[in-house]
Amino acid sequence: MNDKELFKGCYTALITPFTDDYQVDYAGLSKLIEFQISENISGILIAGTTGESPTLSWSEHEKIIKTVYDIAGERTVIIAGTGSNNTSESLKVTQFAHDLGINNILLIDPYYNGPSSLEIRKEYLEIIAKKFPSVNVIPYVIPGRTGTQLLPQDLAIAYANCPNINTVKEATGNFDNAKLTRKLCGKDFCILSGDDDKTVSLIQDEEIKSTGVISVASNLVPAAITELVSMTLKNDSQYSNLEKSISPLFKLVGVQTTESTNLGDVVVKSRNPVPTKTLMRIIGLPSGPSRQPLGLVTKQALKFILEQSKLVYENSDLFKPIEDFFDVNIQERLYSDKYIDGLYYESY
Repeated sequence: MNDKELFKGCYTALITPFTDDYQVDYAGLSKLIEFQISENISGILIAGTTGESPTLSWSEHEKIIKTVYDIAGERTVIIAGTGSNNTSESLKVTQFAHDLGINNILLIDPYYNGPSSLEIRKEYLEIIAKKFPSVNVIPYVIPGRTGTQLLPQDLAIAYANCPNINTVKEATGNFDNAKLTRKLCGKDFCILSGDDDKTVSLIQDEEIKSTGVISVASNLVPAAITELVSMTLKNDSQYSNLEKSISPLFKLVGVQTTESTNLGDVVVKSRNPVPTKTLMRIIGLPSGPSRQPLGLVTKQALKFILEQSKLVYENSDLFKPIEDFFDVNIQERLYSDKYIDGLYYESY
C-alpha cells in the first residue's frame, strides 16, 4: 500500500478518558477503542493534543500508546502523537513507539519556544525522520495553538530530503497555505485536514485534494465521518445531506462565548477537547474531566453544546451507534438536567 492510499479516510484524534480524580481511565480507553474499531474507522491517533498530551507524563504517554497499540494495532492504522517542544523528548517517545511496531507518528510544531520554520525542519522534523526512516512522519501545523508554523517551503524541502515526511495535518485554517503545500510537495504528498469543518472543502478543492481528516468529532460519530470522507472523495452528491446532519458537532470543537462580569464583558474560548468531552460526559461515553489547567465550560457554552447536540439527535440517527454500543439512552441524557450537574462553571 502506498502512502497516498494509507492516509485516506477518517482518523480519530482519540480523546483520553480520565477518572474523577484525574487518573487515566484505561478501562474507558479500551471501550473507546473498541467503539472506534466497531465503526470501521480508518485509523486512530493516540496521545495527540486532543488526547491532552500536554498534561500527560511521559510514562503515561507511553502507556497510553502501548495500550491502544496492543488492543488495535493489528486491526487499524495507528498514529502515535510523539511531538514535543523538545526534540530529545520527541526522539525518546518516537523510539518507544517504533519499538512497539508503530510506523506512523504525528509531530506537532514545537510550541511556546517558537522555532522558525527553518529550525522546525532542521532541528526537529529531519532529525527524527532520518533516525526512523521506516516511520511515516506527519507534521502537524496548527499555528493558532503553537505560536509558530512549519511553512510549505520547508515542508517541501523536508519531503525531498526525507521521503518518510510524506503527509501533513493541515490545521492553519488557510486554504492558500494548503494550496501552496500541494503545489510545492506534488501530487503524491498527502494532505489531511486538521479541521473537521473544513474537511469537505479541502478534499473538493482541485488545488488541494486532501485525502481525509484527523478528526475530533469522530470521537462521537466515527462511521458517519468516515462515510462523509468516502462520499466526498467519490464525488457522491449525497455527501451534502450527511455533512448537514453532522455539522452541528463540528461547532463543538471550540466554543466561544461572551460572559458578563462586574468589570465588563469577557470573551471565553473553550478549546478542544473540553466541549466535545463535555458532550461525551453528558451522553454517557467514557471521558471524565479534562486535566487542569483545562476545566469546565460556561453555562452559555453548555447551552450551546446541548442545542447543537439536540439538532443532531432530532434530525438524524447518528447517535444510535453510541446507544447500541454503550447501552445508553441519548434522549434521556440530553433532555435531563441531572446529567449536566457539575459540568459547567456556575459563575464567572
